[in-house]
Amino acid sequence: MGITSVKSIIQKDSMDDELRNGLWNALKIFYFTKIDPPNLSYHNKLNSLFVKLHLDYYKTPLDNLDDYFPNTYKQTITYFYKCKWNEVYDFIEFIANNDFYYGTNQRVRNYCNTILERELSAYRFVNNRIVEITSNEEIKEIECAIKKSPNAIKIHLNKSLKFLSDKKKPDYGNSIKESISAVESICRHITKKHKATLGDAIKELKKHIYIHSALEKSFYSIYGYTSDEDGIRHAIMNEKDISLEDARFMLVSCSTFINYLTIKSDKARIKSDKKNKIVSLFTP
Repeated sequence: MGITSVKSIIQKDSMDDELRNGLWNALKIFYFTKIDPPNLSYHNKLNSLFVKLHLDYYKTPLDNLDDYFPNTYKQTITYFYKCKWNEVYDFIEFIANNDFYYGTNQRVRNYCNTILERELSAYRFVNNRIVEITSNEEIKEIECAIKKSPNAIKIHLNKSLKFLSDKKKPDYGNSIKESISAVESICRHITKKHKATLGDAIKELKKHIYIHSALEKSFYSIYGYTSDEDGIRHAIMNEKDISLEDARFMLVSCSTFINYLTIKSDKARIKSDKKNKIVSLFTP
């Protein structure tokens, strides 16, 4: 798994067939079922929905609206599969906020969120709007950590991504475990100690470069969530309710840790070199 795969795993600027199909099926299940008789004029809610689509979404003449539903359905599905990925989200959001299926809309939004999570979309319905929940900055942190880290750390981060991105059987617990292992690996690399912890790495860095106490405490707080003390990590790995959000948060957080420690250790090494005190820190 290479560095360029991060954006394709977390679908942010694209949409694969599985995601598009899932969202279309949501529309078909809740709105675009077969009608009898097959004329929109006999079905007030569905007819009103398509009128609103032409007036406010397509912004095309109502003359283009075919009363014969099979034809209208064909036009709609053709648009859905030919439009750009971001237009799919616009279309889904518009449909799921119509005034004619008020009782159905929330069920549709909940159903779509299940699809969006399953297919690792970077977007979700929040209230009644589709919003981004994974930023470019988060993706860049992961990519940077994979690109610039030694092989041992890359292996752990790639495994974390693999567990996270398995659409058939995601393993969020092991994804978290691999993210933590990547942090431990960078700590051992910095300190040259086989059993080094984050605390050991920070203590070593503080001998050579300033680290703000508030930032130091925040690192310890998050890392403590997954430490081996009192069997906390073992308990986390056996929790059945670990979510995608938990695993993604830890992957992003651990990638940020790694990038921070890499930069700081590199600065510490340069500073020590200038003083003619070569220290055993991060080696490029």
